[in-house]
This record gives sequence, structure tokens and C-alpha cells, in this order.
Amino acid sequence: MDLQPLPSAGRNSLIPFFRPQSVAVVGASRDPASIGNRLLQAILRGGYQGIVFPVNPRYSSVDGLRCFPSLRQLPEPAELAVVAVPRESVLGVVDDCVAAGTRAVIVISSGFAEADDEGRELERRLVEKVRAHGIRLIGPNCLGLLTTDPEVGLNASFVAVSPPAGRVAMSSESGAIGLALLVAASRMGLGISSCVSVGNRADVSSNDLLEYWEEDDATELILLYLESFGNPRRFARIARRVCRRKPVVAVKAGRTSAGRRAAGSHTAALAASDVAVDALFAQTGVIRADTLAEMFDLAAALSSQPLPAGRRVGVVTNAGGPGILCADACEAAGLILPTLSPGLQKQLRAFLPASASVGNPVDLISSATPEHFRRAVAMVGGSREVDALVVISVAARIGASRQTLEAVNQARASLSDMPLLACVMAEQEEAAAKACCPAEIPWYSYPEEPARVLGKMAAYAQWRRQPPGRLPTFDDINLTSAREICQQALRRRGPGWLAAEDVYSLLRQVGLPLVPGKVARSPDEAAQAARSLGFPVAVKLASRTIIHKTDVAGVRLGMANEAAVRRAYEDIEASLAETRQLEAMEGVLVQPMVSGTELLVGLTQDPLFGPILAFGLGGVFVEVLGDVCCRVLPLTDRDAAEMIAGIRASRLLDGYRGHPPADRAAIEAILLRLSVLAEGVPEVQEMDLNPVFALPPGQGCLIADARVRVAEAGSPPAFLHGQAGKT
Repeated sequence: MDLQPLPSAGRNSLIPFFRPQSVAVVGASRDPASIGNRLLQAILRGGYQGIVFPVNPRYSSVDGLRCFPSLRQLPEPAELAVVAVPRESVLGVVDDCVAAGTRAVIVISSGFAEADDEGRELERRLVEKVRAHGIRLIGPNCLGLLTTDPEVGLNASFVAVSPPAGRVAMSSESGAIGLALLVAASRMGLGISSCVSVGNRADVSSNDLLEYWEEDDATELILLYLESFGNPRRFARIARRVCRRKPVVAVKAGRTSAGRRAAGSHTAALAASDVAVDALFAQTGVIRADTLAEMFDLAAALSSQPLPAGRRVGVVTNAGGPGILCADACEAAGLILPTLSPGLQKQLRAFLPASASVGNPVDLISSATPEHFRRAVAMVGGSREVDALVVISVAARIGASRQTLEAVNQARASLSDMPLLACVMAEQEEAAAKACCPAEIPWYSYPEEPARVLGKMAAYAQWRRQPPGRLPTFDDINLTSAREICQQALRRRGPGWLAAEDVYSLLRQVGLPLVPGKVARSPDEAAQAARSLGFPVAVKLASRTIIHKTDVAGVRLGMANEAAVRRAYEDIEASLAETRQLEAMEGVLVQPMVSGTELLVGLTQDPLFGPILAFGLGGVFVEVLGDVCCRVLPLTDRDAAEMIAGIRASRLLDGYRGHPPADRAAIEAILLRLSVLAEGVPEVQEMDLNPVFALPPGQGCLIADARVRVAEAGSPPAFLHGQAGKT
């Protein structure tokens, strides 16, 4: 994938928000209860280094500052206007911005698209107006913006909370959540570089902010609270690039209700919208936090600790129970607790009590002193037998945890390239722990928390170490012919599932390996087809309307002679007649029998994310076990390999307890070819290749059954086969 930053014009257009030389507060007021007054007070008390212009025709001065009737009357243009007026007045204020030369606007005012039809129309006109004049807009219906750069010191929000300066940037689509983020950051002592409440995202979005923070030297970590994706493909392109340099942690709301719909294929039923979000984040390196609390747990570690070099974790504790809980949570998070080497265990036993356990977790027992912790941490961390450390302190007396953390912090000096997280399990010790070293060692209240954090840090570090994926190129794919097959079917029958002949023709155009087969429309034709293909054969119902053939007894396997094939045809016909579905029968598909590992490869179109590809075990297992890995297109070679490795049954494909191994390269090729098809032929709405028989290494794969649903589509997407990096 092309990971070069886009031209900086978009990023430069955001500079007036973060580094304005002057700010106008439109709607500034003397009323302490008003938003306009709170905005002005936040700017003045926040230490803003530029010029402040209150704007309100009702006053001549506010808080000792001269107040101007409009932006047009300012002695010089305000670089940034913060607007808190009734929604009916906002468009007029934007006209004033145009006349006065203001290039950036934050609209705090609500009552726009989030409110009613009139508000939606106002927002449409607002966006049209600012874009026509090259003005950038944050909001409407937002909390505002805060930047802690000492050269700027701008709190252009109506929030009185002032978190410490630091290197963490935050964006929120919810004003209330934005406030909660600032309060949490202040409580934790988490240093903030900037925080933006994007509100309705009418213009400036999280995508724009990601691009800005990508090149912002003051930002090393980015936190996002997302409720929706305006442009998931743009997000994917930007995030994939940004995460190569800086961690991005996101909470995506709406897990359970989004994207639920009736579906006509395995793939569509399995790939709900939240699955698409997981896939998008996995592909782009974004670390997904399940809760706001977990977001800050991750932020505390990522902002103060290096990434782990691997998944091996050492646990040093003075209590056995919490150590066991941490160990369990580590393994659940995909981490490894290696048994320490005999030599290291001998070193530990040399200064620990005889009852101490030195395998891993290292249980120093309750009588452990701060010096015991210091030496154990230094030895285990310095051994290079682990990639990260968790220290658990259960305080036996007031002040013990503080002394322990101070000792651990001394040992940390020699372990600067290894993440070290602490758990302090005594409520009265929290203040002492925070006062001791909140920045040097992030600490947590329960032993499972640092394990979960390290698991996600290790997964991100592994993603970052791997080279970027490449988009595939195939010389034998004919997208023009493939699209014409779909369009002809639409002209003949309208939207729906393709006939078996059309499915075969379509898949051949993209080089997908098919089990040979012939469609027969009578028992005699079926027998003749079987004779030409060679026995034994499979006889399957051919129907565009019946989705699951096995539900109507529409599959007969291992037919060894012509008589058996004729009976199979007649039995399928009779079964459909019994259920009054005979009109749905278009004949049967006759194929030679094939064996191998049964897989599913599927495609569905998400209304927001576009094409989503799914991979898992085939046959009925895909729905029974739900062992499926999904990715958002376009698919890179790395994505394809990760999909295969991402299912729980992946070990079967390597050969497990006598199960034959599968041709992974051939499976990857199917995934990549299907990705190219979906990108180039938007009429393809759903597809199931199930089962796909994976043969032994070097022998390829064969698609035994395929269903394709088509519908009208617009122009093909710009990101077509062979066009990598051009969007």
C-alpha cells in the first residue's frame, strides 16, 4: 500500500485552529451562565498567548476587553472565530467571517443536523458556504478545542478543566464524552497536546485530525472516540499510514445495533457492521479499546512505556492469587509467560525466602521488602527472557506500595527499552502510588488490567514490525468481461442470484479455480454429464432462489453410475415438489467428487464500508462454529495471509494430528482475486464460495459451490485493480 503522506494543503488548513494569532468569541457575554461567557473565560484563564476579540453588538466591553459589534469591525482579522449564537444567526456570522478574512470557525451552537429537518438544511447551507470560501469548520454542536502548546495555550471550549500539557491528542464525536476525556486525563495526570470535540463533523472530521496529528511534533499518541465513519476508506488509508509512526487508540460506539439486517448468504449474515470495524482496525493498526476506561489504561502505558519486542511477560508479585489472575489474563490476551531459566531461578533464590516461587510468576511472598522487588525486577527484566514486566504490589501496611514503586522505579533505569506496568491492590495506597511515579510506571487497580493492556500493545507492536502489504496484480483477470456478465444478467432478469452458468462464467474471468461441472435439466442430461466428467460425481440442485441446498435435500454425493445419477435428479425433483418449490429448480449441477479441507470464502457489501471479505471453515461449520475472519477491501497480500492465520482452526491448514496440510498460497490467491473482482465489479453484492476444497501444498484449491448475487451499481470505484496509490 502507498504509505506516503498526502499533500499538506489539508493539514495546513487546520493550523489556524491550533496556532491562531488571534481569536474572536462571537456571542461573548457578561452573563456568567451563558456559553459565550464561559468560552471567553476559558480562553482568558487558560493562558492564551494571542489577541482576544469579544464580539457581541449588545456590549461595548466584556471582562475589561473592548467588545465589537461584528467580525467586520475588528481592527484586524481574527484567525479563528469561536461561535456561540443561536443557530439562525450562524450563517450570518459566517458571512462576516468571509468579509473579515477569518479562515477557521468553531461553531459551538447546536440545533443543526442532530435536531430536526430545519437544522439539517441549515447545516447543509453552512457547509456549502464555508467550502465555497475556503473556510474550515469544526462543529456545529461541539464542545470546542483545547491546545496546551505553551506558545499558544488556547482553551477554546466551555470546559473549565485544564489537563496537564503532554503528548496525547484526543478527538471526540460527543461533547459529553469529550468532557469526560478531559476530566479523566486531568485526574490521571495524563499530558494532553490537544483535544478536539468535532460535534456533527460537518467539515473537519477525525480523518482530518489524524492527518494533522500525524505531522504534529507535539503529539505522540492519538485517542479517538468514534460514533460513525464518514469515509471509512479515507480513514483506512490515513490510519494505516499514521499507525506506522504513532499509536492510535479508538473507542467505537454502537457495537450491538449497527449493521443488523436479514441476509441471503453465509457471508452477509456473519459480517455485521461491527465486524467491519474490527476488520478495519486490524488492517490499519488502530488499537481498539472496548471502553473509555480501557482507552485510558492503554493511554497511560503507551504514553510512558516503549512497545514490547515480543509477547513474553514476566510477573513479579508479593501475593500468589493476584499473580495467578494476571497470568490467566496474559494468556487470554495472547501473551506468553515463559518459565524462567534454571540459572535465573538460582539467582532469585539466592536472596529470596525459601517459600518464594521463582518460576513465573515470581511470587516474593507477603513479607517481601522494596529491596526484594528492586532486585527481582532488575534480574528478570535484565535477563532478556521476557519482553515486558508486570509488578503487583498488595500493600501490607500504609505506604508500602509507594516504597515498592520507588524501588521498582530504581530498577527501571536499566530497563528503559522494556515496558513495565504495575498493579497496586490497596485502595488507600492509590494516592501514594500516584504521587510516587505516575509518568514513569503506569499503575492499575486490578491484576487483569495490565495484562489486557500489554496484550494490545504487543499486537500493535507486531503489526508495526511487519512490512506494509502490497495490492495484488494479476495479468489473467478480465474485469471488463466479468462486469459485462453481471450487467447482462441484470438486463435479462434484474437483481438477484446469478444462474449457475453465469456464476461459472464470471469466476472464470477472474481466474478462480473451479471444480469442473455441467448443468443438466433432465435425468438423461445429468447421466450424460456424469459420464463425460467421470464417476463418482456430486449432483446438486441448480436454483437462483433456494439459498441452502441441503435444507431441501438438494445435494447427492458419491453417485457411482448413471442409474444413481438419474435417481438423484428425480429425488431432488420429488423433494422440491413435496415442498411446493419445484418451480425454483433450474436443473442440477453435476461435478466430479473432490476431497480436501472445506473452506468458505465470501463477499458482502456493507452500505458504509463497501466490500467485506470473509474466510473460515466451509460446509455447515461456518455458521455452527462462527470461526470466520473478515477484512475490508481492498485486500493486500499481508491482509490475505492474516485472514488465514486469524481463524481459530488455522492450525488445521498446517496439518494437525494427521489432518493433511493445505495449500496456503492458493488460498491467499483466491482471497486476493476475489478482492480484485469486488473492487472492479461493483454489481457483485454478495458471494459465497462454499465449500472451497483446499488441497495439499502445491496442488491448489478447487471451488465446489458458488453463489453470486448482483444488483445495479454506479461507476466502478477509483481504487481498481492496478491502481494502487492513485487515490
